Amino acid sequence: MKKSPFTYDHRLIQTVDKTIAQYGMLKPGDAVLVGVSGGPDSVALLYVLVRLAERWSFSIGVAHLNHGLRGDASDGDAQFVAELADTLHLPCHSARREVAAYRRIRKLSPEEAARNARYEFFEDTAVRHGYNKIALGHHADDSAELVLMYLLRGSGSAGITGIPPVRDGRYVRPMSKVSRKQLIAFLEKNGIGYRIDASNADLRFTRNRIRHRLIPVLRHDYNPRISQTLNRLADILRAEEKWLEPIIREMYERCRLKESEDHVVLSVPELEKIGLAPRRRIIRMAILGVKGDLRRIGLTHIDRLAVEIIEDASPRTRTIHLPDQIRVYRVEAELCIARESLPLRRMPLSPSPPAFNYQVPAAPNPQKPIELRIVEIDGRLRFSVVSANSAEDWGKACPAIAFFDMATIRFPLTVRNFKPGDRFTPLGCPGTQKLKAFFINNKIPVALRRRCPILLSEGKIIWVVGHRIAEDTKVTVSSKNLLKVQILFA
Repeated sequence: MKKSPFTYDHRLIQTVDKTIAQYGMLKPGDAVLVGVSGGPDSVALLYVLVRLAERWSFSIGVAHLNHGLRGDASDGDAQFVAELADTLHLPCHSARREVAAYRRIRKLSPEEAARNARYEFFEDTAVRHGYNKIALGHHADDSAELVLMYLLRGSGSAGITGIPPVRDGRYVRPMSKVSRKQLIAFLEKNGIGYRIDASNADLRFTRNRIRHRLIPVLRHDYNPRISQTLNRLADILRAEEKWLEPIIREMYERCRLKESEDHVVLSVPELEKIGLAPRRRIIRMAILGVKGDLRRIGLTHIDRLAVEIIEDASPRTRTIHLPDQIRVYRVEAELCIARESLPLRRMPLSPSPPAFNYQVPAAPNPQKPIELRIVEIDGRLRFSVVSANSAEDWGKACPAIAFFDMATIRFPLTVRNFKPGDRFTPLGCPGTQKLKAFFINNKIPVALRRRCPILLSEGKIIWVVGHRIAEDTKVTVSSKNLLKVQILFA
């Protein structure tokens, strides 16, 4: 590696040196892969790191991905970077990816496609050639623009934390404290050439309009240090997010009932106990776990789950489809978030359990309830006998609890799935009704119907569990002893 001609006394180099030390970005023995596009940001970063490499005792390699998006200009960038690496006697790792095709396959915006392809290339190159750090040329103005862009979109605090100086202990941004004006001055003072990407001036892109129109107005008319102010805001929020993360994680663990690579089940009662702000974060965390990212997931989606589904006691079964084949459904006290392999329009609304049929042979002892576990739906029914005088307000019982006049009940009781042809007399109705019609009228999704336990006495349905009891088993003013049945999950 050729030694940089610039002295350590240069102000920009000192700023980068202090940033590296402040965030523990690099240490002796590190192998640093520097992403170089050919633009001024990454070229300045490369020259500064070459100057600091001897001081910090790290080695450097250059990485360049040709996106193939700008024809001859893209090829010119690749040639420029290869020649720059050769001039500095650095290994150069380059590749070409047809990002336009990549974008179509993955259904991404041009910016997302280019970014994803670039990071995949960096990761592959680092693994293949033994680099443990990846250095990128993002600077203070980049972070300020991103903060402002997400602020204008109405993002929460997690979305306006800017570009972190260090991510995952692997990606480092040593220019985080340097402005665009400073790095351009550094390059021009030292006669260092660089490439200009014409797309950075294209005002069709929101980021460019913020950079070329909004930031200058804010700087001129409101705050000459707007970039520093926005970065300070990002630093504050990033620190608060770091403080909140273990707190939310602990709350998430309390709410989580089950979790796999593509499926998370949360406890509705636990979510009901907490405020809206942590509830939103817990749901975001669950979606992130099964989806892998939060792209296209907005506050409207989160609040449909955090408010509509969690706080709405009726109906007890709800299904919501989110972007990218994420399906969320509530079954009684469970909120299930799943990533499906097929388009949601071709999927059943929820997985159907196998058929089940259980018996409750005798009435429970008043001092000792009976608990029946229904393995197929990971739930339990708890049966107990209570006096009508001492029972809670049975007329206002929640959907998960039902009371019956013991004088109308005959044991053994049966607990099973819904079967075609089932009929019962819903509470408050004058005659029998097909259970299928009851499900339809109460907007209970088809697949969830097989998860709904049906309680029978002498072959007659007395409770569609979680929904409605039968008219002829209801509690009246003359009832003495009551059968209390409660559905519990997990």
